[in-house]
Amino acid sequence: MLERYKTVRRAGEKEIVIKKSRFIGQIKPVESEAEAIAFIEEIKKKHWNATHNCSAYMIGERDEIQKQSDDGEPSGTAGKPILEVIKQQGLKNVAIVVTRYFGGIMLGAGGLIRAYTDGAVAATEAGEVITRVLHREVFAELDYTWLGKVENELRNREIRTGETAFADNVTLLCLPLESEAEAFKAWLVDLTQGQVVLKEGNQVYFIEGE
Repeated sequence: MLERYKTVRRAGEKEIVIKKSRFIGQIKPVESEAEAIAFIEEIKKKHWNATHNCSAYMIGERDEIQKQSDDGEPSGTAGKPILEVIKQQGLKNVAIVVTRYFGGIMLGAGGLIRAYTDGAVAATEAGEVITRVLHREVFAELDYTWLGKVENELRNREIRTGETAFADNVTLLCLPLESEAEAFKAWLVDLTQGQVVLKEGNQVYFIEGE
C-alpha cells in the first residue's frame, strides 16, 4: 500500500460559464473502474439533455487504469484535458465528469481544451483535495502503573491513538505512521522497560492534518 496519496474528500460539483456555455465539473472518489463507470452513467442520466458529458478517471496505486472520453467533442479537446488535471494535481482513485450545455458560441479547439481544464479544476475544488497517509495499528498492553506516563509521551510525540480497552491490564491502540511503526515499537519497549506486550493490527489510512 502507498505510504501517502492525494485524492478528494467527497463527491462534489461546481459550475462555470464560458461564453454562454455552462460547464459543470463533477468529481467522486472511486475505488474501482466499475465504480467510476457507474458514476459517469449516473451523471449522464442526471444531465441527459446536456450537449456533452465528457469524462476521465484514474485508478490504482500505480495509476494502472486511465480512461477518458470526449463524448462527441473534437478528439483530444475534452477527455484528455480532464485526465491531465488529475495527473497534474497528483490525484489517485478519482473520476471526473465535465458536463457541457452549449451556449451558442463556438469555442474552437484551444478554447475547448481550456474550458474542460477549468471545469475539471473546478470539480477538484468542490471535492476538496486531501492527502491520505498510511498508519499501522499497534496494540500496546501494559500495567496500569504505566498508563499516565505512556499517554503523556504519546501526546508529546503527537502519536495518533484510538480506543483504550480496560481489563486486568490496559490496552492502548496506537496508530504510528506505517513508515515509523518499527521504530515506534522499539521506543515503546524502551519507554516501559520492556513491560509491554505489542501486537500489530491492520494498516489504515488517515487524512493528513486531522
